[in-house]
Amino acid sequence: MSDLLLLGLIGGLTLLLLLTLLAFAGYSGLLAEVAVSAGSPPIRNVTMAYKFHRGPYGETGRLFTESCSVSPKLRSIAIYYDKPHVVPPEKCRCVVGSILSEGEESPSPELIHLYQKFGFKVFSFPAPSHVVTATFPHTTPLSIWLAARRVHPALDTYIKERKLCAHPRLEIYQQDQIHFMCPLARQGDFYVPEVKETDRRGRELVETSNAHVEGTGVEGAEGMSDTSSVSLEVSPGSRETSAATLSPGVSSRGWDDGDTRSEHSYSESGASGSSFEELDLDGEGPLGPTAGP
Repeated sequence: MSDLLLLGLIGGLTLLLLLTLLAFAGYSGLLAEVAVSAGSPPIRNVTMAYKFHRGPYGETGRLFTESCSVSPKLRSIAIYYDKPHVVPPEKCRCVVGSILSEGEESPSPELIHLYQKFGFKVFSFPAPSHVVTATFPHTTPLSIWLAARRVHPALDTYIKERKLCAHPRLEIYQQDQIHFMCPLARQGDFYVPEVKETDRRGRELVETSNAHVEGTGVEGAEGMSDTSSVSLEVSPGSRETSAATLSPGVSSRGWDDGDTRSEHSYSESGASGSSFEELDLDGEGPLGPTAGP
């Protein structure tokens, strides 16, 4: 009889543990609806302190810790420039940091000096007129893991189905929510100098390779084709790049033949560059919010 009682106690504790884990996962956002829409941005123009990272996105945790350690009360922000499931992990680029000020407010010189003391740089970007956006609960550390696996696929699907030019990808961490934002206009304003420098080097390498190909003839062109396609980095484009300026008649990757953007960047999603006029920015009708998987 005591053995049965012991087994029953173990079973009850196991069931209680499973229910607790399920409740924790639900509270973290496991069952939260992921609604993606196009409209106004969740933030205004921003000044941020950041550190540039090139490598696996999974290694950025220390940067979040560093930025929060400098000023725990500030909101964290991250900007991702490359698709982690396409670009080799060691070549993925992003920035992580803290929002120093938003809107008309200017950051205090003391705050800027404090972040610069710990190796952070300062960067500002405006509020775009239109963005693709989504939110996810930020209640526990598990929320971040769940958001990465639920929100990003939903954003990819929304952008691909509507053939939008939406990049790069921003994450803004509020107290109880994570805001995801992909600008549909002025994308170049969101590219920090380090990313633009890698783009410049990539273009120079491609131009050098093309010049060498022209000098070596057809055989040389065949031999250099693979190298050129691999070495090309994503370009942020002009500071006035807009989905409205791209016509539906461009290539399958959404760029003109002469464009130097990489098909591996988040900007690949602009397959035909739908204009703002084609979007239902009020979230109604056939182009309204999309629930994530």
